[in-house]
Amino acid sequence: MNNFLPGLYIVSTPIGNLEDITLRALNVLRNSDKILCEDTRRSIKLLNHYKIKNKLISYHKFNEKKSLPFIVNSILKGEKIALISDAGTPILSDPGLFLLKECIKKKIKIYPIPGVSAATTAISVTGFEDKYFLYGFLSKKEKEIERTLSTLKDYNFSIVFFIPAIKINFYISKIKKFFFDREILIAKEMTKLHEEYIRNKVSLINELPSGLKGELTIVLSNKINQKNNEKKIDESVKIEIKKMLKKYTHKDVVEFISKKENLPKKMVYNFCLEQKIK
Repeated sequence: MNNFLPGLYIVSTPIGNLEDITLRALNVLRNSDKILCEDTRRSIKLLNHYKIKNKLISYHKFNEKKSLPFIVNSILKGEKIALISDAGTPILSDPGLFLLKECIKKKIKIYPIPGVSAATTAISVTGFEDKYFLYGFLSKKEKEIERTLSTLKDYNFSIVFFIPAIKINFYISKIKKFFFDREILIAKEMTKLHEEYIRNKVSLINELPSGLKGELTIVLSNKINQKNNEKKIDESVKIEIKKMLKKYTHKDVVEFISKKENLPKKMVYNFCLEQKIK
């Protein structure tokens, strides 16, 4: 590989289908001095498939702090270290953040090797708005889950969660409580032989069969707003607009009122224009 310099390489790997890996990623893995991975039993399957013999080093959430000095010193001595996760793009809801921050602190070169991500793969087939918020894994504690979802319910973006399949029905019950009026996509076995996408309104989603394995990617749509023609400007708001127009610009009134009353800007603009004509 040309210009393959010492440093930390953040390498994206397939989330299921082993063919979903870039030529550059394979080149980096072949030329790395060490490959850090979450589970050597899983990563060895990928390396064996592509006949890559590099040394795998177990690097997971239980040993990442302890392993930090050894890994950083290896890079400082001139080694090329690749970081991979069990699947997808490392550090996104996976171990590696401590190492990344330490490398930044030590001014070590960091090279992202882009590729597959469960979040972007799922988002690409939702049909939802393309602005999205990746939350990742929710807590296992009920009170913390509800506190988190209560905050997120006001986000007007698509929201991505990673959910353990075995607990999907528990999490769906919580999602229903806070996102009742949104749409949902549940992605199962993405890129694999039995991949499946379950689409529905949150309010109508049924319990999934028990015994599911692995992780599911859940995407909630942005807020489903009422159609503009179903909204009206209250008389009290009309009075407020008329008063404001005497002091503020047309544009400022539209911005303020539309945000404050959750009304379409065009509707407020048209009313302001009628007052100006009068």
